[in-house]
Amino acid sequence: MSVRNLEYLFNAKSIAVIGASDRPHSVGATVFRNLIGGAFTGAIWPVNSRRSTVAGRRAFPSVGALPTPAELAVICTPAATVPQLVAELGAVGTKAAVVLTAGLSGVMSADGRNLTDAMLAAARPHLLRVLGPNCFGMLVPGIGLNASFAHTDANVGDIAFVAQSGALMAAMLDWAKTHGIGFSHFISLGDAADVDCGDVLDYLASDPHTRAILLYLESVTAARKFMSAARAAARNKPVIVIKAGRVAEASKAAASHTGALAGADDVYDAAIRRAGMLRVATTLDLFDALEMLKHAKPLRGNRLAMITNGGGPGVMATDALI
Repeated sequence: MSVRNLEYLFNAKSIAVIGASDRPHSVGATVFRNLIGGAFTGAIWPVNSRRSTVAGRRAFPSVGALPTPAELAVICTPAATVPQLVAELGAVGTKAAVVLTAGLSGVMSADGRNLTDAMLAAARPHLLRVLGPNCFGMLVPGIGLNASFAHTDANVGDIAFVAQSGALMAAMLDWAKTHGIGFSHFISLGDAADVDCGDVLDYLASDPHTRAILLYLESVTAARKFMSAARAAARNKPVIVIKAGRVAEASKAAASHTGALAGADDVYDAAIRRAGMLRVATTLDLFDALEMLKHAKPLRGNRLAMITNGGGPGVMATDALI
């Protein structure tokens, strides 16, 4: 599906939090607190069928009761409720949803499908895009959007970080915060049932607020779409990848995490190089790359000098440069 309706996901003007709550330490409470505590200027509506207010704001019993359809919905409710909620959101005109809820793929619906398939079937007729399920959420600091259950926000910057691991998202957020590094987007893919890495790369490749992209990958399912998006993105801006699951034992661990085998590492390595992306081996390398991108400035014009202590290396450097 690529970038269709992703503008409602990453640049929403109104947000409904389904399952918003006052219960301490719950996902619904954390997400709603993060949203209203940021600089987001659009409408933020709590949806809770059991409460009339949440965090001092009027709560709505259903998505149909909202003043107008929310452009983006954040779903924090139990797995069994998700397909019906997605159907209701699509029916009222919402075009994007972040599903934080985990466990959909392991539960069967009444018609014999697992809940992930039921969710996608509910979204498809309305072209409603779904980030997740089982994801950490996302942050778009430039518009003050923190639709995640992160314990802190992100600084504004021009580097996008996209990951299939919520734990790594939290670690990167902590590290970047202490080093004064900001982001244009901070995106957790989760199970990537609908919006996947290829879709996000396509969107970020043409995003004027993103100068570079960092990826944490465990597996790629739509390989053709991923390669096309990766090549396009890498032509426009630096794309740095850490690909986990380099050995057989780690691939098995990745399968238990994302539900897909990580695949032969040499295939991924060749694909990453062919697409023009740079692969790093460790999170330390990824942090180093992020630090470098913070300070590096693009070359402009043709005023470049090369200094060499040998003629041959200078000739090869000229070849590579041109």
